[in-house]
Amino acid sequence: MINPPQNNPTSLTTKEGRLSESLVKALEKLNEAKPFAKNLHQDDVFQVASLLMESDAGIQCLYEQAHLFDSYGVFYGGPWQNPEKLRPELVRGSLDIQGVYPTLEILSELRMLAIAQGTVTNPKVTPEEAAIFLNKVFALNLDFFYPGDTEQSRIERCPNQATCERLFRFLVQKLSIENLRGDVISEIEQICVQRPIMTQKVRSMVELADKIPASKGDAEAEDRLKQYVIAVKGISPLSKDSNSLSEYRQRLMSAAPPQLEAEAEHFADSMHYTVLSSPNHAVMIRYLLKEHPELLPKCLGLKSPGIAEFEKENETALRLIQVAIQPTTYRAIYGFANILERSLLSRTEISNGLIRLVDVDLCLKVQQDLRAERDTQDGVTANAFLVAGVIMVLGQPLGIGQGKNATCQAARGISLWSQHASGYLIKMLISAAREGFIEIPFEGDTLQSNQFEGGLAPKLDMDLDPVSIVLVPHLDRVYDEMMRRTLGRSEDGHKWVNPALYGQWVSTGFSSVFDVLGHVVHYEDFVRRFYATHHPSFNHGHKLMYPNPVGLLITNAHGELLGPHAVSVQRVAMDPDGNLRVYFYNPNNEGRQDWGQEIHPSVRNNGELEGESSLPFDQFVSRLYAYHFNPYEVGEAFAVPAEVVASIESLARESWGKSYTWL
Repeated sequence: MINPPQNNPTSLTTKEGRLSESLVKALEKLNEAKPFAKNLHQDDVFQVASLLMESDAGIQCLYEQAHLFDSYGVFYGGPWQNPEKLRPELVRGSLDIQGVYPTLEILSELRMLAIAQGTVTNPKVTPEEAAIFLNKVFALNLDFFYPGDTEQSRIERCPNQATCERLFRFLVQKLSIENLRGDVISEIEQICVQRPIMTQKVRSMVELADKIPASKGDAEAEDRLKQYVIAVKGISPLSKDSNSLSEYRQRLMSAAPPQLEAEAEHFADSMHYTVLSSPNHAVMIRYLLKEHPELLPKCLGLKSPGIAEFEKENETALRLIQVAIQPTTYRAIYGFANILERSLLSRTEISNGLIRLVDVDLCLKVQQDLRAERDTQDGVTANAFLVAGVIMVLGQPLGIGQGKNATCQAARGISLWSQHASGYLIKMLISAAREGFIEIPFEGDTLQSNQFEGGLAPKLDMDLDPVSIVLVPHLDRVYDEMMRRTLGRSEDGHKWVNPALYGQWVSTGFSSVFDVLGHVVHYEDFVRRFYATHHPSFNHGHKLMYPNPVGLLITNAHGELLGPHAVSVQRVAMDPDGNLRVYFYNPNNEGRQDWGQEIHPSVRNNGELEGESSLPFDQFVSRLYAYHFNPYEVGEAFAVPAEVVASIESLARESWGKSYTWL
């Protein structure tokens, strides 16, 4: 039953009262419509709802009808139809654009609030799950609750900022946020442990979390947050109360050697604890470069291998600092420390390639794209920005992310090359940056990226690292053309495309659960073959030489299919508890998920290296649909116990397998 409009003159204006009545009528017509005609009446609801969202009282009116949204068909036939499939991290993308999507997203949040409050019962979402969902939405979108007041925040405001702020104020009135600060701290830590290159989002979360009232009796959590606040704001013994970078530099110039040494240790400890650095850190590094270069290893937090590399390749290291470590490029500091620890500057193709990038003549579009992504206009050249980007990628190869783009294929290629073919990566980057195209051979032809249009992401979201900004558009178009050329073949096109796109580092053997018609076929063979090529008990002890590009079928917390996703298996190894796990790189920079059936990929505490996600071996296989293997290193597939295969098949059939026909 539709609730009558609340005509309290203190809460509703005449206009809002009329809109509330219009909402009731629109909902009634939608309810009476047959399923095939629902879409003809949904727009009427959305139009009235968007007008009601312009006031606090209007949001209240919408919430009073939220218990009817599902049963009447407000979300029927669209992405929001099944609340159990919704993901908090995708909310912002819908709120940040024009059109009907923000309206639908806000109605969805009100529906989820109604579930959390118990006014709506959903068989697949409990009140507790709905509350957890909304808390995470809060944690990821704190700027709507604590809007910034800087010039940058005004320029970069969400087009629906006022409406979103109104929604979040309403949600806060209905939900307790006493524990929100703790949730945000945990979210910050879980993001940072994955070592992402792009850190602006988490930096904003740190600054906003600091505004939330502190939880009583949780001093340990407050100490953890303090570490992140210090890192983001660049707070140090000598920078306290300084009002500008130039003032901080003046303080460094007047500091005694013991003070400088303490300052260097402070920045290094802060960066390695949080993976976050600051413009102040860059200012200090540049000061030490000229006045006290002997303190640079301490300021970078280098261990013995890094110190030895710094001393051995001192001239190159100092030249790169001069060019690439600037207040604008402070994110490169962590990557620079890592490439020294990995002794990468000792490799001629890397050191020469980085120095070459300093002077390469960048094409106009690349210059424009790189300059557009700078935080500030401080005179740093596009070349310096690109060199800093390469340093970040080489130093954090598993921190490369696809952003909001459907380009996981390109991201995992850049990740693979940064780990095992750095010279090839730099050579390709120079071609893209200077000539404006790349060339990759495919089945006797040389594909030149500027000869093709489209791709999976023709309008690339540019919230990416500098290397990805330059390379991803080219890789995306070449990948799309390769896949187009394999259409109509008897097997998945990735069998041929992956070795061609990524190069000799990918094995030519290929296995998929699907036939050309999309049916699941020979599943037992598929599982046994993966065990025989990847499990140390059945593959004669062969270890992965290079990351293996594989396809997963991602499911939600209820085990229902969300879609395919490309990741790379980094290694297979025992975790600290003696359980065999698959450690993999996820290009979406988010390894913490709930895939249902008690399958929860983790990013820490299970032996993960920086940037890795992991799962127990059998759980990983249950979501696998395609992988490469070396046909000369296939072990004893027949020896895999039948009960193991049956258990994995059961997990698959009862989750993503429900969406396919099994033959």
